[in-house]
Amino acid sequence: MNKLLCDVLIIGAGPGGLSAAKSASKSGASSVIVLERDTKPGGILNQCIHDGFGLIRYGRALTGPEYAALALKEAEDSGAEVLTGHHVTGMTKGREVTACTRGGIKTYCAGTVILATGCRERTRGAISIPGDRPAGVFTAGVVQNLVNIRNIMPGKRVVILGSGDIGLIMARRLTLEGADVLAVAEIMPEPCGLARNVSQCLYEFGIPLYVSTTVTRIIGKKKLEAVELSSVDENMKPIPGTQRIAECDSLVLSVGLIPENEIAKGAGISLNPDNSMKTDKFLQTSIQGIFSCGNSRHVMDLADYVSEQGELAGINAVKYMRGEDMLTWDEEKTNCMKKGFPEKDTITCTVCPNGCQIKCVSGTYSGYKCRRGLDFAVQEMTDPRRVVTTTMLTGDGELMPVRTAGTVRKSEVMETIRRIRGMKYSEEMADIFCGTGKYSASTGMRQGLLGLCSVYYLFCMDSS
Repeated sequence: MNKLLCDVLIIGAGPGGLSAAKSASKSGASSVIVLERDTKPGGILNQCIHDGFGLIRYGRALTGPEYAALALKEAEDSGAEVLTGHHVTGMTKGREVTACTRGGIKTYCAGTVILATGCRERTRGAISIPGDRPAGVFTAGVVQNLVNIRNIMPGKRVVILGSGDIGLIMARRLTLEGADVLAVAEIMPEPCGLARNVSQCLYEFGIPLYVSTTVTRIIGKKKLEAVELSSVDENMKPIPGTQRIAECDSLVLSVGLIPENEIAKGAGISLNPDNSMKTDKFLQTSIQGIFSCGNSRHVMDLADYVSEQGELAGINAVKYMRGEDMLTWDEEKTNCMKKGFPEKDTITCTVCPNGCQIKCVSGTYSGYKCRRGLDFAVQEMTDPRRVVTTTMLTGDGELMPVRTAGTVRKSEVMETIRRIRGMKYSEEMADIFCGTGKYSASTGMRQGLLGLCSVYYLFCMDSS
């Protein structure tokens, strides 16, 4: 078997891996290869059709697919080679990596390796919910894939257990698609997701949030019929007599993420008890020449910070090969955003990841850190508006993620979704209304997902 040589080999083509590829190439590595097991690069970003990505890295709000497309273009423009359909099955301490492909087994010998393998969700088995085992119990990421990629609604009456960010975002998404989200139950005394997501995804849509509450029983033989909710005490034990039944056909679990490090484990790399990676301040693992970045190293709040960490990993991988002093990672960037409940009687700013809690008393605003925050708060008080993100069917039956090029009134979001749902996306529509709809020749990924604002305004000209 021929062994393929490269300077830097990156496992995983999510935001961390693509950013590492770009920086490694720009730092002077002669050959940079990214191996991705999926059929297209971008990782989880491809199913995250909501906006809010890129505020730090690109200075504007992007959807997940837009962010992924930009990151991929940067990696390829730098000279890195991104290979999809390459499922890595093993790695040695000597940085020999084996991957399964449609063309057979490939073995790569790398000067340095960067692990950017992301994370996976905790399942029902990880939290041991009692009761039956019917159809209708999903993790939030699976529901996100079903709705945003496969055009499948998991149910119409939904209970969400856990207030992680994916669960909060899917509570809103399911509501926009017509489901009745009965409740979000969180066992902790405060929500675990970002305050801005609690505000935007739950409060704006009137979705109840019950803290110090958990699911104590799943009811249903073949299909889910209901769940039993119970309040918990300070030790997170169910309180007798607090049980209540919520009739539902879907239970969505948003109960935490686990760094995906099976490849690292197989190579003998040291891991923390929570399965995150042990690294030094240079992002290097317990085996020299092997680096880690993003959610496989430690679960992070923002894709922007994952990209920034990947960029440093790429730079350090090249510096390691050259014997140069490496750069250190600022751990403050890992998780620095406000989580839990938004402050009472405040406006949660969403123009940047700071999530400032802005107050307005008698027309005087306080709590903002920049002019954009003040402008946002004034807009919220006078004429709140939102960018609408959703999907449209293409002529071949696939889903295309789209978003309005501008904002619509908050009161008109549901009507916007309803009208868009009746349309079918076409390249001609994109060309006519926004001059986009181009394809990337190297990947087949559509670029330019803006433009529906023009379509929407055909129906609602007074929204402008």
